[in-house]
Amino acid sequence: MQNTPKGLRLHIGIFGRANTGKSSLLNLLTGQKTSIVSEHPGTTTDPVEKPMELLPLGPVLFIDTAGIDDSGSLGELRIARTRQIIDRTDLALLITDNNIWEEFEKRMAEEFTRRRIPFIAVFNKADISDAGKIPQININGRSISPVKTSAADQSGITDLRQAIIAAAGDLSVLRPLVSDLVPPGKCAVLVTPIDKEAPRGRLILPQVQAIRDLLDHGSYCLVVQEKELKPALENLRTAPALVVTDSQAFSKVASDTPEKIPLTSFSILLARLQADLAVMTAGACAIKSLKPGDTVLIAEACTHHPITDDIGTVKIPRWLSQYTGVNLNFIYSRGHDFPEDLKKIRLVIHCGACMWNRRAMISRLARCREAGVPVTNYGLAIAFTLGIIERALGPFPEALAVYQSEKPSTK
Repeated sequence: MQNTPKGLRLHIGIFGRANTGKSSLLNLLTGQKTSIVSEHPGTTTDPVEKPMELLPLGPVLFIDTAGIDDSGSLGELRIARTRQIIDRTDLALLITDNNIWEEFEKRMAEEFTRRRIPFIAVFNKADISDAGKIPQININGRSISPVKTSAADQSGITDLRQAIIAAAGDLSVLRPLVSDLVPPGKCAVLVTPIDKEAPRGRLILPQVQAIRDLLDHGSYCLVVQEKELKPALENLRTAPALVVTDSQAFSKVASDTPEKIPLTSFSILLARLQADLAVMTAGACAIKSLKPGDTVLIAEACTHHPITDDIGTVKIPRWLSQYTGVNLNFIYSRGHDFPEDLKKIRLVIHCGACMWNRRAMISRLARCREAGVPVTNYGLAIAFTLGIIERALGPFPEALAVYQSEKPSTK
């Protein structure tokens, strides 16, 4: 389980004022000295991540953050980093001490509630707190019972673990990537060009996830490169239930796959798994409305060094320019960096975010929605510009209906 990708782990963020014992509690939860502990406020400067197996939830990722009440220029940078962690937090632990629940804690609790992030209030340092002065916590008329802990004498840690398990609920249940589209006993053909940016001797993560998902649910798959697809299909006695391709090979794969066989791409599957396929389908339709000089933001979740014919910096800009016939202004963001001001951006085209958890992508979609900026992803944008998006959305009736309702009347 230690090799489980981050995107498949339940992200548990630890938040609170400086010096409330966040790092000490993380060390006790993980059973290791994951974070440096000191009596001096501000010891934790950057978020500290610790993957572990927390039964019965399974693989989780604890993230210890800097005190979000830091002051000064360095403190502001720490706070900004901490707020980025909120964007990808599935479950929050809000740590306070000495039974303090004041305006700061109320604001944090309201922020979690607004974002629909379940949280647990933890009153640490119970060994030195007055047990008779525990404040009442009410959020939107709902009473919340805090968990009392003490990192000093290790009391309450079992209660905190149980509270985490209870609060996580269905958050740790893995959603299918492709297995719900391929019945048990049926075959999927996975078209996997050898990506130059993939580590030597390995497939890229979405391809591996698809293979494992199909095997886990009693289906099977045939893995080929795009040049081998046509003879592979001809040699099958029974047509496959689905063909899934790398989006970069969409054009050839669509040509070589008979119309009766459903077809989509790994990137479109990720739009459904990691984000909101209907929203991103509507975003793809915005390509038709791009005008000369419009700014298109291409966002990569990974921070790899782009190669000569990189999909994000070379291929997609080329396909968009060819489709629209106008000069567009392309800008780029990588990793968790993202422009604060989206007002001048007319379209965001995002990678599949296979290395992220779904919460991070949902947070980014919310940012775009609040700014009124349409957002789509690589696979949908490529399928749109190549004129095969209806076929690529065939396995997803709801998303197809969104496209057909916004379908451009002409190119």
